[in-house]
Amino acid sequence: MQRKASPTIALFPEASFGAALNCVGIAQALRARGARPVFICHAGFSGVFADYGFQEYQLPTDEPLTDSERQSYWQAFVRRHLPHFRLSPIDQLETYVAPTWEAIVDTAVSAEAPLRQLLARLKPDAVVLDNVIMFPALAAAGCPWVRVVSCAETELPDANVPPYLSGLAADDPSRAAFEARYLSAVAPAHDRFNRLRADAGLAPLPKGLFLEASPDLNLLLTPTIVRRERAEPLDPARFVYLEGCVRSEGPFDVPVFPRNGGPLVYVSFGSLGAMDVGLIERMLAVFDRLPARFIVNAGGLRDSYRAVPDNVYLDAWFPQPSVVAKSDLFIHHGGNNSFCEALRFGVPSLIMPYCWDGHDNAQRADETGVGRHISRDGWSDDELEQAILGLMADGEMRFRLKENAATMARAPGTDAAAEAILALVRT
Repeated sequence: MQRKASPTIALFPEASFGAALNCVGIAQALRARGARPVFICHAGFSGVFADYGFQEYQLPTDEPLTDSERQSYWQAFVRRHLPHFRLSPIDQLETYVAPTWEAIVDTAVSAEAPLRQLLARLKPDAVVLDNVIMFPALAAAGCPWVRVVSCAETELPDANVPPYLSGLAADDPSRAAFEARYLSAVAPAHDRFNRLRADAGLAPLPKGLFLEASPDLNLLLTPTIVRRERAEPLDPARFVYLEGCVRSEGPFDVPVFPRNGGPLVYVSFGSLGAMDVGLIERMLAVFDRLPARFIVNAGGLRDSYRAVPDNVYLDAWFPQPSVVAKSDLFIHHGGNNSFCEALRFGVPSLIMPYCWDGHDNAQRADETGVGRHISRDGWSDDELEQAILGLMADGEMRFRLKENAATMARAPGTDAAAEAILALVRT
């Protein structure tokens, strides 16, 4: 293959800010190396990548929504699922996980034709897919494709790895029961997905799997400190572990608090979790009695809060990596980007998961001593207070996290990802 001076790399993240911003970090590193990264984006994400200086190609949609309609849709989505977010992982399978897989399959079906057309027009040198489902159009694009596993490592099954989305330890005796119930719950969506694959000439995937490993390159975000020992080690020629994949953001100046002084705690539950106003209001009451400062990401519902303690700074958005870098504790939902950002900057995690791989990362934080987790429901004010104070006072944990942060800083995952992608297209 002729070496191209400026290969075009199309990045196609799922319609979530976690995957989108993870891909921004990779794209920044690709651009720094002379490549031309472009983004394929779902409706509702136009402008997200342009804000970082990247060209966007939006997949057309039959039912375009205004920003107001989209916000109303997600608010209705969360209101409908808030009760499910307080269930155990196994009890979320029928109420939340199965409907979510149905919606994801809907996305793959509706995107297939326009994605084929777009890839034929773009003619990229490689496509980077950061998603949990395969789009058959990628197999027909005539170029290598890269799978990014930006969820927890549990997304790739193994006998020594707990079931994906379970929040279990690897040797938990309830593993078999969870796996059986998972397969039953997702079977209708999986059958429909395999029919899409058959129509596109692709082989079916085994039960419960919606995305195969790429034959070309697979990137895993899992840092060494929380990595698992697999019964069947992954082929290093096709599977590259990254030390996280943290994007560069603008600087952040810590605001002046009326009640100044004390450790700095950052609180963010992602775009969906920010809509759980009731949970955050309960937490604010606990923060009010603690000798610390709290920065709280309230997402689009900033104006829903009236009584905010004077040791709390609450706003709609923050440059998260820059805030975490200045924090002493990060309270989050267990999203993989948030988990990796905490590790990258040597900050303990207090994880309050509500869905998906947040359960897995919460369990792993406890197992590896990089943080702890408490449930989103059923905690007392004293329990939350002691969890916060205990993590901030754990000198041994903080020392290990700072050592790990230095290791991650020496081997940035974004650089490793860019080098592996460019080595693939320039071979």
